[in-house]
Amino acid sequence: MQIRILLFLLCTYFIGSAQKKDITQTLYETYEKYQEKSLDKRRIKHYQLQPLLKRLETVSKFKVTTVGHSIEGRELSLISLGQGKTQVFLWSQMHGNEPTATQAIFDILNFFTSPDFQSEKQEILENVSLHFLPMLNPDGAERFQRRNVLGVDINRDALRLQSPESKTLKKVRDSLNADFGFNLHDQSTYYNAERTNKPATISYLAPAYNYEKDINESRGDAMKIIVFMNKIIQQYAPGQVGRYNDDFEPRAFGDNIQKWGTSTILIESGGFHNDIEKQEIRKLNYVSILSAIYSIATKNYKDFSLTDYEKIPENDRKLFDLKITNATYEINGKAYLLDLGINRLEVAIENSTDFWYSSRIIDQGDLSTYYGYETFDATGYTIKSGKTASGVVNGPVQLNEKDVLELLKSGITYVPCAAIPVPWGSSFPLPIHLIGENYVVPNFTLEVGVNPTFLLEKDGLVHFVVINGFLLDLNTEQQSKRLPFKNAIIYR
Repeated sequence: MQIRILLFLLCTYFIGSAQKKDITQTLYETYEKYQEKSLDKRRIKHYQLQPLLKRLETVSKFKVTTVGHSIEGRELSLISLGQGKTQVFLWSQMHGNEPTATQAIFDILNFFTSPDFQSEKQEILENVSLHFLPMLNPDGAERFQRRNVLGVDINRDALRLQSPESKTLKKVRDSLNADFGFNLHDQSTYYNAERTNKPATISYLAPAYNYEKDINESRGDAMKIIVFMNKIIQQYAPGQVGRYNDDFEPRAFGDNIQKWGTSTILIESGGFHNDIEKQEIRKLNYVSILSAIYSIATKNYKDFSLTDYEKIPENDRKLFDLKITNATYEINGKAYLLDLGINRLEVAIENSTDFWYSSRIIDQGDLSTYYGYETFDATGYTIKSGKTASGVVNGPVQLNEKDVLELLKSGITYVPCAAIPVPWGSSFPLPIHLIGENYVVPNFTLEVGVNPTFLLEKDGLVHFVVINGFLLDLNTEQQSKRLPFKNAIIYR
């Protein structure tokens, strides 16, 4: 009888242990409760943060302080909470066009205002003091550009400290004497995990503090936290983590903050399939950063092995938005086989959180060692120039999806338009280019740097068309399964 009772108790214990969720899984599953819905686009501006900061000022556990100003006079705000001895400093958007972690910071702040996770939050706030500087380069954010208005890359201004934003970052780090620092960035979506076709959705670095790349206790702690965060990301984006080269850069803030004694963790948000606005990556930032903060509070990061840091694949840059392989291209009466690497380059719309694409051929030839978010095997298809419609439409509203499909099937990729409204700007939402009545379409060439617009023919029929870097299957049923089309271009 006693043995049976013991077995029952053991089974109950192990079943309960197996069913118990760790904090990371629960954070991931409940994320939408804390997501700051007002920041749903990447091109966030300084003014959008102000009501969120005002709201935090009314919550007793938060302290919101103006710690500096940008060149154009925008306030640099620091949000602090917690009473712990361990000082953790997180700063984001040092580069104005790198906002993913800025959004995640406000998700994290919402988490701390909620009534949930009481025991975990108590453990964090009793052991750790948290300090968030969510937008270090607001002038750059206003223009969605990397550098500040002085034209300086703040991340290369740690020695000269010419920019007021740089001085503020140094002053805050020094005043806190931060134990841990999270240096939060975005990287190109074209990075991949080394030797794989998977994007480097998140990349990490524990920066070196000298040319010898020595590992002291402070840098080693940063490496262990990265090992912990990598294990988290692998649950939700397996194989999609990269590691930056750790060559010492004496002008960089990350390297110097590591040198000044703060365990520094660089986090770069890259690409994720069908996540144009990086909202899934934002969620991964939220989950992994919060989990890392909890790990710092409990000190369980110390259980991880330094050797696992080097096992994270290095970043590579061999991804295209669209890769076309084995296409036939005829020139001077001879047929050649080509691969094409195509990227959709974003163009910001002034005074807007939106953008349009102006795509380019980035490379062509043998691209067998490269990868694509979307890859199309064009074996048996020949690249042909698109044609210009002979008639002139009175305005864009005269075109609909059905009309455009028929034009594409007949090989037409450009339509002259008599009246193109100025508010339309330079982009057109249907997959065909509009041109002014006097615009002359250049002779078709297939070369690096040109806009990728052409037909893919087989047996004299147009089966596929590329418009501004988007591949469209002219079988409408199949096209619905492909990536959504954003815009063609208006040439005036």
